[in-house]
Amino acid sequence: MNFTGLLVGLSTFLIIGLFHPLVVKAEYYMGVRSWILFALAGVLFAIASLWVSDLIGSTLLGVLAFSSFWSILEVIHQRERVQKGWFPEGPGHKK
Repeated sequence: MNFTGLLVGLSTFLIIGLFHPLVVKAEYYMGVRSWILFALAGVLFAIASLWVSDLIGSTLLGVLAFSSFWSILEVIHQRERVQKGWFPEGPGHKK
């Protein structure tokens, strides 16, 4: 039996699940400016994915890269959710 697909699937699920609270916390403490960190992380993970020879490691780094890139958009959406009152406004918001 080959468990590679299940391992990658479960890991992807956990990575995506990890990024939701990361986006919420990043927007809370840093505001929309946190998109820069997600962009930088995405580029670094993408580069690392190219250099790792292990298939599973490279795949998971790619998942981390594109989860980081997707989080850029989610930070903007999180700001909109804060403006609607669905989430509290944190110290990362300029008055």
